[in-house]
Amino acid sequence: MTEHQIGRRERKKAQTRKALSDSAVRLFIERGYDQVSLKDVAEAADVAVSTVFKHFPAGKEALIFDEDADREAALVAAVRERDAGQSILDALRDYLIAQGVERTAHPDFAPFLALVESTPALSDYARRMWRRHEASLAAAIAEETGASADDIASRALAHYAIEALFLVRGDGSSVEAQINTVFDLLRRGWGDLGK
Repeated sequence: MTEHQIGRRERKKAQTRKALSDSAVRLFIERGYDQVSLKDVAEAADVAVSTVFKHFPAGKEALIFDEDADREAALVAAVRERDAGQSILDALRDYLIAQGVERTAHPDFAPFLALVESTPALSDYARRMWRRHEASLAAAIAEETGASADDIASRALAHYAIEALFLVRGDGSSVEAQINTVFDLLRRGWGDLGK
């Protein structure tokens, strides 16, 4: 098989995966998560139900988190591939600002967020997904700083960096200000705040 054929096959798989995810998000928002079956998603994407399972073996919840692996890889890359001289804290802040602005600018962000927050199966799945990302991020931070794999500082930074995404609300401009506030707090600590 040629490299071109492999590339085409991978593109087709990615297109099918995106069509399934887009269809699922649209149907879940329109009808509600519990009112949509995998068969409904397959029909909307014009594929067989077996194709849904092939692309999303983790189940129905995974359909709307189709970028799970890509997000995790990008988060870790923000630390490992940061510019020379850039701190880990600044690299994470810059990455999360870009992600937050991009997410909130998407026209389906508010309905998507409402869907996830109002559907226990989806909010539980999202939390488990982000905890996996947190573990990978903590490992990357520890590796970059030469700390042990179970370093509490690395784990804490990973935890609070990811939690920043759950705390911010609003449009793109306020997202940047809110993430900067969180990272300023991480940089300086609480100090004399509230005295």
